[in-house]
Formats: sequence, structure tokens, C-alpha cells
Amino acid sequence: MAGSNEMTINLVVLGRTQSGKSAAGNSLLGSSDFENYCSPRSVTTCCSLGRSPCILGIIRRNGSELALRVRVLDTPGYPHSSLSKEQVRDTVSSALAHHFGEEGLHLALLVLRADLPLCPDESYHTIQFIQELLGPTWNDFTAVLLTHADKAEEAGFSEEAYLHSAPSTLLSLLSSVQHKYIFLDTQKSIIKEERASVLRKLLNFIKQNNYQMLPLKHNKA
Repeated sequence: MAGSNEMTINLVVLGRTQSGKSAAGNSLLGSSDFENYCSPRSVTTCCSLGRSPCILGIIRRNGSELALRVRVLDTPGYPHSSLSKEQVRDTVSSALAHHFGEEGLHLALLVLRADLPLCPDESYHTIQFIQELLGPTWNDFTAVLLTHADKAEEAGFSEEAYLHSAPSTLLSLLSSVQHKYIFLDTQKSIIKEERASVLRKLLNFIKQNNYQMLPLKHNKA
């Protein structure tokens, strides 16, 4: 939180290499803070924090409009082409404590590609990784971002049809995070209206959680 006329939300993007974490972060910020390009290697090798300018027209509380600021921590993916699991975990854990240790974290955004199936082994290791970072209440502070939603749409899937056809592995994961999920087309999300819609959904998740923040000082590896 910030001043009485302003609200800041703290987010971290987590997920596999090439899942679209950096692109999602840029969409949320309305910027190009994070490097994002096609590569045979993992692009992100360290954590970096992006900050949005004040955003108006998104949130009102007690009848008054608040200026919204978004802070997004971009992170290396796991598996990584040059870092071990322990290196990725320690890097992310240290960055979380450094950037959000005083205030806490509103939401961890688990980034998954909508155009690729989520296999049981991947789901297990992903959840284990997030649990190690965030602790036993991880699912209360985690939402799923399904990126490359345009690919699913091109294949003829509406969001409802996509979830109806989704494997039990993905449905179980969504259930574990209380169905906090958003389909994200990073091409469209750079448009002001689309970005506003995504931010409102995230704010609704945060509101459902009573604006609680996950303390991070004691989650260092």
C-alpha cells in the first residue's frame, strides 16, 4: 500500500523458461523494462524490478479514485539453461526479500503457456519450487497467468472451451489456487483497455484476499 490517494501492488512472475514471464511483466507495467526475445537459451539470468508510473481509472475505494502503481519482479525460469534449481531459487528468494521484504508480496503470478500442455511432473516440480519460495500459504498468494492465449484462440478455443478440454493436472492446479487465473495475450495487453482489464482482475484477487500481503523476510533460502 502507499499514501491515502495511492495504492501500490507488489507482484512477482514465476515459471518455466520461455513461458512468457518477461513479456507478461512488460504487459502489466505497460513498458519494455524486461528483455524479451526468442532464444535457444534462457534469456533472463537475474531478477530485476520494474515499476509503472501512476495509473488512473483502475481502482476506487470509498468512493474516491486511487492512483495505482504496479511493481513487478521478473525472475529467471526453472529449468534454466545455465543455472541450477538451487541457484534460481536462491536468486529469486534473495530478490524477493530485498525488494518486498519490508512490505510483503500481494501476488505471485505463475506463468504457464496456454498453447502447451501442463504435464504432471512439471506441475509437481513447479508447485514444489513455489512452496520453497513462498512457504505453506503459497496458494493463497498465487494466481496463474496463461500466456499465449492468442494461440488457443486461433485454434478455436474460447476460455470456457479451453478449460473444459484442459488436463486434470492444470485443473487441479487452478483449484489449488482458488481458481485465480487470467488468460493473457501479451500482444493485446499492451493496449490500454486490455491492460486495465487484466489489472482489475488482479486487484480483485487481492481484494478477495483482504489485501493481505505475504511477509518474505523469513523465506530466504
